[in-house]
Amino acid sequence: MKWAPGDCSTADIVRIKVGSIYHYGIFVSEDEVIQFGYPPAPEFADKNDPPVVCAVDIDTFCCGRIVERAELDRGERRKRFPPEKTVSLARSRLGEGGYNILHNNCEHFVNECVFGIKKSEQEEEVRRKWRLFAASGSHGKFRPDIEDKQDENGK
Repeated sequence: MKWAPGDCSTADIVRIKVGSIYHYGIFVSEDEVIQFGYPPAPEFADKNDPPVVCAVDIDTFCCGRIVERAELDRGERRKRFPPEKTVSLARSRLGEGGYNILHNNCEHFVNECVFGIKKSEQEEEVRRKWRLFAASGSHGKFRPDIEDKQDENGK
């Protein structure tokens, strides 16, 4: 999956960069982006409620940041649900809770609505880095030689 700014279509996966991570949503229209968790907007900053699946307009979703849309390759386009089903699945989950940054986040949500698979590349990257750190045996000292060796072997 590649990412690029551009005009969004119904049921596109969209994302914005928030610090060093991305926040994801399902674009329905300029007036409706369905997301799991709250957008990084000032009006949500003091919200003490647990994150839920909610719908906001595109301006609230992006908070002035650049919106990127997923550009699916041929295989991904074949595997994705039709746009109507994606939107229906996303809307059916409005108000749902259970957010967990590692196991049930906004990226898991969009992949489940679009492909039927609960997946987060950000989570996988954190787990990969943690395995490298643990394998280094350095107890806090990062050893790039281990990462390089493992990358050469495809692990």
